Amino acid sequence: MVAPEGAAALVLAVPGTPSPATRSLAEEVISIARSELPGLNARIGYLDGDDAEYPTLVSVLADSAAERIARFEQAKAAGREVPEPEGPAAVVVPLLAGPDSALIRQIRQAVMDSRAQVELTDVLGPHPLLAEALHVRLSEAGLARADRARLFTVATAADGIVLATVGGEEAVQAAGITGMLLAARLAVPVMAAALDVEGSVASIAEQLTGSGSVQLALAPYLVGPEVAEGLLDAAAKEAGCATAEPLGAYPAIGKLVLSMYMTSLGIAPAAQQGAQAL
Repeated sequence: MVAPEGAAALVLAVPGTPSPATRSLAEEVISIARSELPGLNARIGYLDGDDAEYPTLVSVLADSAAERIARFEQAKAAGREVPEPEGPAAVVVPLLAGPDSALIRQIRQAVMDSRAQVELTDVLGPHPLLAEALHVRLSEAGLARADRARLFTVATAADGIVLATVGGEEAVQAAGITGMLLAARLAVPVMAAALDVEGSVASIAEQLTGSGSVQLALAPYLVGPEVAEGLLDAAAKEAGCATAEPLGAYPAIGKLVLSMYMTSLGIAPAAQQGAQAL
């Protein structure tokens, strides 16, 4: 399966302060999406970009719309019979695991400022693939067993997980859904807390220890760029527990980004197309 000719661009909206590390992460996510859908027209727009090294979301969307019109005009000039472009010029997928109202407002403002015809998808979670990614990050840090069969092979495995997100109470509630899926995988209690709400992480840590957990771990329910530098380390220190790495460019992130894009455009996955053809 390849991307339909002339399909809208996938534009990854990247929050936070741009940096080489952020760009590398975003490019890896895009690479994963392209590997799943060859021919995908995918670009990266930064919410806090500078249009020099890091193109802003506004400029990327405006450019995507202009490029689509230019391709249509070139095809007409070459004598090809092509339909006029319909539908969105781009589909914007926020690089966010959970809802953050401030960042979503910023993305919506960029969409309006671009004056382009754009579809904006929801955030990536909650989703079972994110529970899998959290599990992997915890196991990589030695804070969870890799599977049920190796229950006693990780001496440092946590018996209580603080699922750390950003975006206030709305984000905590959304993270709680993925947290239930993670708890089922690990067979330990998982409770969500907001990194950007003072005392939230420490309060949840106290609740877990109060209910019998002895060894806690902090699991960042974050891709990475959306959290301010130092916030995770400070929260882990406050709660007195070790922390796993953010989700980063885990393969599930790229697959979910592509899934949001395809769903927005009504493109069926290859397996589904094959089933329909039978």
